[in-house]
Amino acid sequence: MAIRFVTGNEGKVREAREYLSSTDSVEQIEYDYTEIQSDSLEEIATHGARETFEALDSDEPVIVDDTGLSVEAFGGFPGPYSAYVEDTVGVERLWRLASEEENRRARFETVLAYADEHGTETFEGTVVGTLVAPRGEGGFGYDPIFEYNGRTLAEMSTEEKNAISHRGRALAAFADWYADREA
Repeated sequence: MAIRFVTGNEGKVREAREYLSSTDSVEQIEYDYTEIQSDSLEEIATHGARETFEALDSDEPVIVDDTGLSVEAFGGFPGPYSAYVEDTVGVERLWRLASEEENRRARFETVLAYADEHGTETFEGTVVGTLVAPRGEGGFGYDPIFEYNGRTLAEMSTEEKNAISHRGRALAAFADWYADREA
């Protein structure tokens, strides 16, 4: 049985396949589920996974993830609104706002929601860092301004980034749970 990852991002699917290689296959599907407005990544991902599983009318489980960048000095903002802020304000303007703050600590968080006929489970992954002036050529989104252990995520190779990533940590927790469940 395949696990269907609901995303348009093939990079996410490749990363999921690395973590789930010893279990079922991971199949990418695109489905335009309703992204509810919420301050909770968990609520958003859970709703998306449940809606998709029910709409696709199949026995195969689905996973949906939601990710946010939370800046301590901004009370956790943009959090679940990170994609919207990136699209409307932009990464460099967010950096300019943060550069005025003494506290530049931030964290990337991912919540992965799994839905099947028995219900929904969630798995979280977090990486804590500091916002810095943009550096690096790799990655995407906020990677150029998010520093972890002296380097921005945009300065890391894909393998280095995946080894410490918030999504990777959520996928690892899910993979452990799923392997125990299937055993």
